[in-house]
Amino acid sequence: MNSFRRQIIPVLAGVVSLFLLGTLGYMLLEGWPLLDAVYMTVITLTTIGFAETRPLSAAGRVFTIVLIFLGVSAVAYSLKTLGEFFFTANLGQRLRRRRMMQNVQRMSDHVIVCGYGRVGMTAAHSLRGARQGVLVIEHQPERAEAARQDGLWVLEGDATRDEALRDAGIDRAWGLIVATGHDGDNLLIVLSARTLNPKLYIVARSTSPDNESKMRRAGADRVVSPYQMGGRHMANLMIRPHITEFLDVVTLDGGVELWLEELTITPQSKLVGHTVVEANIRRRTGVVLVALRRGETGAMYVPDENTRLAAADELMVLGTREQLAQLEKLTGSQPIRRAANR
Repeated sequence: MNSFRRQIIPVLAGVVSLFLLGTLGYMLLEGWPLLDAVYMTVITLTTIGFAETRPLSAAGRVFTIVLIFLGVSAVAYSLKTLGEFFFTANLGQRLRRRRMMQNVQRMSDHVIVCGYGRVGMTAAHSLRGARQGVLVIEHQPERAEAARQDGLWVLEGDATRDEALRDAGIDRAWGLIVATGHDGDNLLIVLSARTLNPKLYIVARSTSPDNESKMRRAGADRVVSPYQMGGRHMANLMIRPHITEFLDVVTLDGGVELWLEELTITPQSKLVGHTVVEANIRRRTGVVLVALRRGETGAMYVPDENTRLAAADELMVLGTREQLAQLEKLTGSQPIRRAANR
């Protein structure tokens, strides 16, 4: 739309200016009334060739000649500009971007993925498998096209620019994954995103351990090093293969029956003040309570039967979709894994 305005508005302004010039010229040089001056200007600029409405003086004829040349030049320039816009440029791409932007403007509670390399691609597919609304920002045309072929919403642009983040609806998004291959770009994106949306949950990639603290100071909630995670994962597969495979299935495979979920107990929940035994979560919902996170430090531990549940406790639980839905009602909260807005 901005490109359309930059190219078309000057053409329209030139045509209108030429029309006004011709009308005023005939009124001043020939002393004609407004209607006659307008009519003469129209037939001259359009080179229709009708006879003059009134006899022209020598000055009027010279002015008409000049006006004809200007009119022909203006028409040629207008056709050239319009032709470049609609044919030389990729009109299909413009229409596709406009349609995509209309869809993006309707998205909310979605996750923005910056960068569609190997890490960003895996993250986007995992999010979509978890029924998340996902929007990818990618500045490389071939990667952007690959994301579109994968069925994702794609905004082709530079995520380090605030304009691209705003176009992606960062004020309406709940999460941001920063997965470009350059720590400097990731740091800038995190800083800009935190400024634009202070409530955003941000997970950033860092290739260098030295930059992790910088990412956190810039506003990242979590910082991930793919190389360190990959190394730990390989070691776990060697030491405890079956446990690692089980965790991979319940956390990464969207087609399985069991899900690991994180639910927060709200102050209105009926679970507040009850011990684990009194809450009887397993019998009431079928969900297995794996761990509990409590306090400002975010320490996680396995609760015993006498642990008393409190508001703001975060429960790490394992169960089916139906079982988790029952526990959501008891806790009064929604899981971090939100429904897709697509």
